[in-house]
Amino acid sequence: MAKVAFIGLGVMGFPMAGHLKVKGGHDVTVYNRTAGKAAAWAERFGGKSAPTPAEAAKDADFVFTCVGNDDDLRAVTMAENGALETMKPGAILIDNTTASAEVARELYGAAKDKGCGFIDAPVSGGQAGAENGVLTVMCGGDEATFEKAKPVIDAYARMVGLMGPAGAGQLTKMINQICIAGLVQGLAEGIHFGKRAGLDIEKVVEVISKGAAGSWQMENRHKTMNAGKYDFGFAIDWMRKDLGIVLNEARRNGAKLPVTALVDQFYGDVQAMGGNRWDTSSLLARLEK
Repeated sequence: MAKVAFIGLGVMGFPMAGHLKVKGGHDVTVYNRTAGKAAAWAERFGGKSAPTPAEAAKDADFVFTCVGNDDDLRAVTMAENGALETMKPGAILIDNTTASAEVARELYGAAKDKGCGFIDAPVSGGQAGAENGVLTVMCGGDEATFEKAKPVIDAYARMVGLMGPAGAGQLTKMINQICIAGLVQGLAEGIHFGKRAGLDIEKVVEVISKGAAGSWQMENRHKTMNAGKYDFGFAIDWMRKDLGIVLNEARRNGAKLPVTALVDQFYGDVQAMGGNRWDTSSLLARLEK
């Protein structure tokens, strides 16, 4: 058992912190910007809540963060009353936010200056993966730090891998989002084409999902897409945030991402339709409007 702090109790962080308490058996203290949510978590899982990130992180062996973006992350870690203000030497900061590789490297340096370790550890698997404790976690950082952190991360993950030095976890998550964007657009076009051609989409998918076209998106989203229902996962607002990070990084490293850039624009079209909170499979709605 370790002393753990968890900062950020959104749709992902709330259940992830719960797994650290229940499955991991750790002594967990949480912080959330909305104090009521932290109190609700403590009541449900039997842990403790703190009024600031600094208070939550005090004396913790591992401090987890899962917030909205780079600025939120800096605010809860490096600003006044941030976690790094009170983290003890030897403690490890583990960031599950999907953020830039740049801020991951900043945090690695800031943690090192305090005598602490840092792992950037963005996740994939969505809300269902978080609730079921089966997330995929892509990590960046020093190997020795990773080996200490992995048994704790395992409480909410089915796959945890070290991708390279600080920032490599975030870069891997960017690749994950690049691949998803193209897959979902392809699936949306396939379903749209099949409907226009008068085919039974269920029969079509039953066959092609067993061949080279098969994917997680096809298996898990084709039925809801075909029914025109888009309330089953990762929201477009979040995906556009992630793709913005991807495209900014591509401008820095010179990568050419024509399909990703185009799909990002398509998601913008869906937002203009009022679909900000629809899930990423709603690219089909754009084709059918």
